[in-house]
Amino acid sequence: MKFLKDPVSGLTHLFGAAVSIAGLVVLVRTGVANRDVWQTASFAVFGASLILLYLASATYHLLRVPARVEVVLRKIDHIMIFVLIAGTYTPVCLTALRGTLGYAMLVLVWALATAGAVLKLFFLKWPRWVYTGVYLGLGWLAVTLTGPLLRAAGWAPVLGLLAGGVFYSAGAVIYGLKRPNPLPGVFGFHEIFHVFIILGSVSHFVFVMMLA
Repeated sequence: MKFLKDPVSGLTHLFGAAVSIAGLVVLVRTGVANRDVWQTASFAVFGASLILLYLASATYHLLRVPARVEVVLRKIDHIMIFVLIAGTYTPVCLTALRGTLGYAMLVLVWALATAGAVLKLFFLKWPRWVYTGVYLGLGWLAVTLTGPLLRAAGWAPVLGLLAGGVFYSAGAVIYGLKRPNPLPGVFGFHEIFHVFIILGSVSHFVFVMMLA
Protein backbone atom coordinates (compact mmCIF):
# COMPACT_ATOMS: atom_id res chain seq x y z
CA MET A 1 0.00 0.00 0.00
CA LYS A 2 2.98 2.33 -0.36
CA PHE A 3 1.32 3.97 -3.34
CA LEU A 4 -1.52 5.12 -1.07
CA LYS A 5 -0.97 8.21 1.07
CA ASP A 6 -3.12 7.26 4.07
CA PRO A 7 -4.59 3.80 3.42
CA VAL A 8 -6.58 3.23 6.62
CA SER A 9 -8.26 6.64 6.65
CA GLY A 10 -8.77 6.62 2.89
CA LEU A 11 -10.12 3.09 2.60
CA THR A 12 -12.49 3.44 5.56
CA HIS A 13 -14.03 6.50 3.95
CA LEU A 14 -14.07 4.86 0.52
CA PHE A 15 -16.12 2.15 2.19
CA GLY A 16 -18.26 4.92 3.68
CA ALA A 17 -18.84 6.34 0.19
CA ALA A 18 -19.92 2.95 -1.16
CA VAL A 19 -22.33 2.40 1.72
CA SER A 20 -23.63 5.96 1.32
CA ILE A 21 -24.50 5.29 -2.32
CA ALA A 22 -26.58 2.31 -1.23
CA GLY A 23 -28.05 4.46 1.53
CA LEU A 24 -29.08 7.14 -0.97
CA VAL A 25 -31.00 4.54 -2.97
CA VAL A 26 -32.81 3.36 0.16
CA LEU A 27 -33.60 6.93 1.21
CA VAL A 28 -35.00 7.98 -2.15
CA ARG A 29 -37.04 4.79 -2.54
CA THR A 30 -38.48 5.36 0.93
CA GLY A 31 -39.52 8.90 0.11
CA VAL A 32 -41.03 7.86 -3.22
CA ALA A 33 -42.91 4.99 -1.57
CA ASN A 34 -44.37 7.46 0.93
CA ARG A 35 -45.40 9.74 -1.95
CA ASP A 36 -43.93 12.71 -0.13
CA VAL A 37 -42.06 15.18 -2.33
CA TRP A 38 -40.46 17.08 0.56
CA GLN A 39 -39.37 13.86 2.21
CA THR A 40 -37.94 12.48 -1.02
CA ALA A 41 -36.06 15.71 -1.78
CA SER A 42 -34.69 16.16 1.73
CA PHE A 43 -33.68 12.50 2.01
CA ALA A 44 -31.91 12.78 -1.35
CA VAL A 45 -29.99 15.87 -0.20
CA PHE A 46 -28.89 14.09 2.96
CA GLY A 47 -27.80 10.97 1.07
CA ALA A 48 -25.96 13.00 -1.57
CA SER A 49 -24.14 15.01 1.11
CA LEU A 50 -22.92 11.77 2.69
CA ILE A 51 -21.59 10.55 -0.64
CA LEU A 52 -19.83 13.86 -1.35
CA LEU A 53 -18.18 13.93 2.06
CA TYR A 54 -16.86 10.38 1.90
CA LEU A 55 -15.73 10.62 -1.73
CA ALA A 56 -13.88 13.87 -1.03
CA SER A 57 -12.27 12.42 2.08
CA ALA A 58 -11.30 9.16 0.40
CA THR A 59 -9.80 10.99 -2.58
CA TYR A 60 -7.78 13.35 -0.39
CA HIS A 61 -6.47 10.62 1.91
CA LEU A 62 -5.72 7.97 -0.71
CA LEU A 63 -4.06 9.78 -3.59
CA ARG A 64 -0.41 10.79 -3.69
CA VAL A 65 -0.50 13.96 -5.76
CA PRO A 66 1.62 17.11 -6.22
CA ALA A 67 1.47 19.55 -3.31
CA ARG A 68 -0.62 22.07 -5.24
CA VAL A 69 -3.26 19.45 -6.05
CA GLU A 70 -3.20 18.17 -2.48
CA VAL A 71 -4.07 21.65 -1.19
CA VAL A 72 -7.11 21.73 -3.48
CA LEU A 73 -8.23 18.26 -2.40
CA ARG A 74 -7.83 19.22 1.25
CA LYS A 75 -9.97 22.31 0.77
CA ILE A 76 -12.68 20.22 -0.89
CA ASP A 77 -12.45 17.65 1.91
CA HIS A 78 -13.00 20.32 4.56
CA ILE A 79 -15.73 22.13 2.62
CA MET A 80 -17.71 18.90 2.32
CA ILE A 81 -18.01 18.84 6.11
CA PHE A 82 -20.12 21.99 5.86
CA VAL A 83 -22.14 20.37 3.08
CA LEU A 84 -22.83 17.29 5.21
CA ILE A 85 -23.85 19.38 8.23
CA ALA A 86 -26.35 21.35 6.14
CA GLY A 87 -27.42 18.18 4.34
CA THR A 88 -28.21 16.54 7.68
CA TYR A 89 -30.34 19.50 8.74
CA THR A 90 -32.36 19.29 5.51
CA PRO A 91 -34.60 16.32 6.43
CA VAL A 92 -34.94 17.76 9.94
CA CYS A 93 -36.31 20.98 8.50
CA LEU A 94 -38.30 19.69 5.52
CA THR A 95 -39.59 16.36 6.83
CA ALA A 96 -39.81 16.56 10.62
CA LEU A 97 -40.59 20.26 11.11
CA ARG A 98 -41.63 22.05 7.94
CA GLY A 99 -43.61 25.22 8.52
CA THR A 100 -42.04 28.58 9.32
CA LEU A 101 -39.52 27.20 11.83
CA GLY A 102 -38.30 24.44 9.53
CA TYR A 103 -37.92 26.69 6.51
CA ALA A 104 -36.22 29.45 8.50
CA MET A 105 -33.73 27.03 10.06
CA LEU A 106 -33.04 25.48 6.66
CA VAL A 107 -32.18 28.86 5.14
CA LEU A 108 -30.07 29.83 8.17
CA VAL A 109 -28.06 26.61 8.25
CA TRP A 110 -27.37 26.52 4.52
CA ALA A 111 -26.38 30.21 4.62
CA LEU A 112 -23.97 29.58 7.49
CA ALA A 113 -22.60 26.45 5.82
CA THR A 114 -22.07 28.34 2.56
CA ALA A 115 -20.30 31.16 4.41
CA GLY A 116 -18.13 28.63 6.23
CA ALA A 117 -17.26 26.88 2.98
CA VAL A 118 -16.27 30.15 1.32
CA LEU A 119 -14.12 31.16 4.30
CA LYS A 120 -12.53 27.72 4.34
CA LEU A 121 -11.78 28.03 0.64
CA PHE A 122 -9.76 31.19 1.17
CA PHE A 123 -8.53 30.73 4.75
CA LEU A 124 -7.52 27.08 4.99
CA LYS A 125 -4.76 27.85 7.51
CA TRP A 126 -7.10 28.53 10.40
CA PRO A 127 -5.87 26.94 13.65
CA ARG A 128 -7.22 23.43 14.05
CA TRP A 129 -9.29 24.39 17.10
CA VAL A 130 -11.01 27.23 15.24
CA TYR A 131 -12.50 25.26 12.38
CA THR A 132 -13.21 22.30 14.65
CA GLY A 133 -15.19 24.66 16.87
CA VAL A 134 -17.05 26.09 13.88
CA TYR A 135 -18.12 22.62 12.74
CA LEU A 136 -19.26 21.70 16.24
CA GLY A 137 -21.11 24.97 16.76
CA LEU A 138 -23.02 24.67 13.51
CA GLY A 139 -23.85 21.03 14.19
CA TRP A 140 -25.02 21.57 17.76
CA LEU A 141 -27.24 24.46 16.71
CA ALA A 142 -29.75 21.63 16.34
CA VAL A 143 -30.29 21.56 20.11
CA THR A 144 -32.44 24.67 19.67
CA LEU A 145 -34.88 22.42 17.80
CA THR A 146 -35.14 19.76 20.51
CA GLY A 147 -38.61 20.76 21.72
CA PRO A 148 -40.23 21.04 18.28
CA LEU A 149 -38.53 17.82 17.16
CA LEU A 150 -39.81 15.92 20.18
CA ARG A 151 -43.34 17.08 19.46
CA ALA A 152 -43.06 16.28 15.75
CA ALA A 153 -41.13 13.00 15.79
CA GLY A 154 -40.88 11.66 19.34
CA TRP A 155 -37.96 10.52 21.48
CA ALA A 156 -36.51 7.73 19.31
CA PRO A 157 -35.51 9.89 16.31
CA VAL A 158 -34.24 12.66 18.58
CA LEU A 159 -32.02 10.19 20.44
CA GLY A 160 -30.66 9.00 17.07
CA LEU A 161 -29.90 12.58 16.11
CA LEU A 162 -28.17 13.24 19.44
CA ALA A 163 -26.18 10.00 19.21
CA GLY A 164 -24.83 11.05 15.84
CA GLY A 165 -23.89 14.44 17.25
CA VAL A 166 -22.04 12.79 20.12
CA PHE A 167 -20.08 10.53 17.75
CA TYR A 168 -19.17 13.43 15.47
CA SER A 169 -18.21 15.59 18.45
CA ALA A 170 -16.07 12.87 20.01
CA GLY A 171 -14.30 12.47 16.68
CA ALA A 172 -13.78 16.22 16.41
CA VAL A 173 -12.28 16.36 19.91
CA ILE A 174 -9.94 13.47 19.09
CA TYR A 175 -8.94 15.25 15.88
CA GLY A 176 -8.41 18.54 17.70
CA LEU A 177 -6.38 17.06 20.55
CA LYS A 178 -4.52 14.55 18.35
CA ARG A 179 -5.12 11.86 20.98
CA PRO A 180 -5.50 9.04 21.72
CA ASN A 181 -2.82 8.16 19.22
CA PRO A 182 -2.06 4.45 19.80
CA LEU A 183 -0.30 3.52 16.53
CA PRO A 184 0.87 6.68 14.74
CA GLY A 185 0.95 6.24 11.00
CA VAL A 186 -1.04 3.00 11.17
CA PHE A 187 -4.06 3.50 13.43
CA GLY A 188 -3.57 6.77 15.24
CA PHE A 189 -5.80 9.67 16.23
CA HIS A 190 -6.69 10.46 12.62
CA GLU A 191 -7.88 6.95 11.85
CA ILE A 192 -9.88 6.87 15.10
CA PHE A 193 -11.42 10.19 14.08
CA HIS A 194 -12.53 8.66 10.79
CA VAL A 195 -14.16 5.72 12.55
CA PHE A 196 -16.15 8.10 14.76
CA ILE A 197 -17.28 10.02 11.68
CA ILE A 198 -18.66 6.81 10.19
CA LEU A 199 -20.46 6.02 13.46
CA GLY A 200 -21.98 9.50 13.43
CA SER A 201 -23.17 9.05 9.86
CA VAL A 202 -24.74 5.67 10.64
CA SER A 203 -26.58 7.18 13.61
CA HIS A 204 -27.91 10.03 11.51
CA PHE A 205 -28.94 7.68 8.71
CA VAL A 206 -30.99 5.71 11.25
CA PHE A 207 -32.42 9.00 12.53
CA VAL A 208 -33.48 10.08 9.04
CA MET A 209 -35.07 6.71 8.31
CA MET A 210 -37.10 7.03 11.51
CA LEU A 211 -38.57 10.25 10.14
CA ALA A 212 -40.12 8.37 7.21
